[in-house]
Amino acid sequence: MALDTVAIAQTTPDNSQPFAELGLKPDEYARIKEILGRRPTSSELAMYSVMWSEHCSYKSSKVHLKQFGEKAPKSDALLVGIGENAGVVDVGQGYAVTFKIESHNHPSFIEPYQGAATGVGGIVRDILTMGARPIAVMDPLRFGPADAADTRRVLPGIVAGVGGYGNCLGLPNIGGEVVFDETYLGNPLVNALCVGVMKHSDIKLAKAAGAGNLVVLYGAKTGGDGIGGVSVLASETFESKGPAKRPAVQVGDPFVEKVLIECSLEIFAEDLVVGIQDLGGAGLSCATSELASGGSGGMKVQLDKVPLRDPSLSPEEILMSESQERMCAIVEPSKIARFLEICEKWDVTVTVIGEVTDGNHLEITWNGELIVDVPPRTVAHDGPVYTRPLAQPAYIDAVAKEVINVPLPSTADEIKATVLKLAATPNLADKSWVTDQYDRYVQGNSIQSQPDDSGMVRIDEKTHLGVAVATDANANWSYLNPYEGAKLALAEAARNIATAGAKPLAVTNCLNFGSPEDPGVMWQFAESVRGLADGCLEMGLPVTGGNVSFYNQTGAVAILPTPVIGVLGVIDDVRTRTPMSFDRAGLDLYLLGETHNDLAGSEWAYMHNQRGGVAPIADLQREMRLIELLVAGRTKKIFSAAHDLSQGGLAATLTEMVLRYNTGATIQLDNVGLALLSETPGRVVVAIDPSRTAALTSEASSQKIALTKIGTTGGDSLVINDAKISLVELRKAHTETFPKLFG
Repeated sequence: MALDTVAIAQTTPDNSQPFAELGLKPDEYARIKEILGRRPTSSELAMYSVMWSEHCSYKSSKVHLKQFGEKAPKSDALLVGIGENAGVVDVGQGYAVTFKIESHNHPSFIEPYQGAATGVGGIVRDILTMGARPIAVMDPLRFGPADAADTRRVLPGIVAGVGGYGNCLGLPNIGGEVVFDETYLGNPLVNALCVGVMKHSDIKLAKAAGAGNLVVLYGAKTGGDGIGGVSVLASETFESKGPAKRPAVQVGDPFVEKVLIECSLEIFAEDLVVGIQDLGGAGLSCATSELASGGSGGMKVQLDKVPLRDPSLSPEEILMSESQERMCAIVEPSKIARFLEICEKWDVTVTVIGEVTDGNHLEITWNGELIVDVPPRTVAHDGPVYTRPLAQPAYIDAVAKEVINVPLPSTADEIKATVLKLAATPNLADKSWVTDQYDRYVQGNSIQSQPDDSGMVRIDEKTHLGVAVATDANANWSYLNPYEGAKLALAEAARNIATAGAKPLAVTNCLNFGSPEDPGVMWQFAESVRGLADGCLEMGLPVTGGNVSFYNQTGAVAILPTPVIGVLGVIDDVRTRTPMSFDRAGLDLYLLGETHNDLAGSEWAYMHNQRGGVAPIADLQREMRLIELLVAGRTKKIFSAAHDLSQGGLAATLTEMVLRYNTGATIQLDNVGLALLSETPGRVVVAIDPSRTAALTSEASSQKIALTKIGTTGGDSLVINDAKISLVELRKAHTETFPKLFG
């Protein structure tokens, strides 16, 4: 194919171009021509198409996401907010922590192992580009029914991909979720989170400043894998009929990434870069346009200098390739020799491909011919913005009228059967089959991981300063009431941090929804964003960044609205954390918080095929008082253990607590059915030494949190009223589900 240059484009205005095949709408193509004053070259068209895709441009969500800025609470901790590769918060003692969560849903459906692996690789590089050393990952996963054939196809590969890549990098996997629901059949959700740590002075930004500075590409060579990959793939639905859009999924090499991390950290330590950007979605198109846009605006790039794995690639393909393990840096000429020296030491491929200019255009040449000449902001930031039509779906009012009618156990036999059934259901069963494939303790600083309420890592080995992270989403509640669902997910993630005694500090989110072209889906999204922004403002937690994943549907069937909320908290001494469970007899068990008839959206209702009713309303003021109580309980050494109540209610919490250290408990409950199965938010079970009763009572009273004694620890059974369940029988029910399903 003949090279399409700027000069040719100027003289052939009527040449037809495949803009629709690249995902651009006719009006978007017209706008590109208006911006340039001519038709785009094929390389420019490639750049605009990937950068203006839904995945990269947020064109359907921008109008709503700005609430995170407009409603942002004042935070002394926030160092870098939305707009960079990841947010950064101050955690004290001169340390800053960066964290972010993103999706890799569509590639993981097409190619489960590589899709999930490169999702981990991409988020790790986002953290690295902030100047931080990545220290831990997490992976909230969602699948179709556990016994469905496609779940058996995708789940083992996705889990192996997350584990394989993270383990090879030497990063502990400290938490996440594995959730099953019919709506994720054919559209699994693979969300990946990474945490990194640095000193304040180490923070790096994505900007190409200073005319004469060099544009340097380093890391893996560019190949034909993932051309237009996530940028195009995640901007369309999977149709149930007809050919699906299936471009090649990126292929990752964790060993290349490991070396790239160490090489980059040495480069950062010597202060050799002015700006830095990883090559993720939209590849070189993204890196060059965003760096130029973040700086003075002018940049010249010689595309033929890009090192290739496949020499047959066209300029357009090189610009769109999403090959993994690549970084783009801006380096002063006086520092380039040392930069190249470090890359050579680590055996990392490195090439100077251009320079920053004092102009305001991004110019890209191929063998001396000009093939791209664009204002970089128009590619990177000034893409189309849609105010999509939105309308409350008809189902909302219909499901609100439904009355939850599920059997509630009362006799000893019923109680036992219920607890065993809940313990074995895929959403609540033991996830060791998954988590044992992850290295949770590599590097030696993991303090807790699954099945704890939150993951926790030590970041200073002398002072034992640490951070805790939790991710949560209750899609059933978001389905019933997206506004409250987002608030409730935020509250749960914050509570999961606090049960260990850490203080919540900041929020990241991965917002997974169906097609934005569906007004009902768009309404769900808008309400979720509004709920999260309002919730974060009320709780004083800034949103530091995140990801929107649209088009999660097959044909007309959209996934449940799934806003996954990640909360990061700080703990001054990880050695003093409150454990999730008890390991000795003679402790008293108390329930913090009140139990109401909250069965709508519960696991028990879902198990009885009931999805209606009215979701609980989040009481964030009470949640904040509960958090204060949980943090005080740690610092004043009141608690021997603390575990929140969420999916599966008290029944699930008690199951997890007694099995953790094989120590039983005797429980006495009024209205036992509701007490076991309700999922009223804002509740925690704590274990205390009887000598700390007065201290607990005083703290609960001062925070206005209801306190009910429900039992004591000890024995080899879980006894609830007259029902006795041996721990042997309970463990069997809890642990056999996944091996039976997945081998």
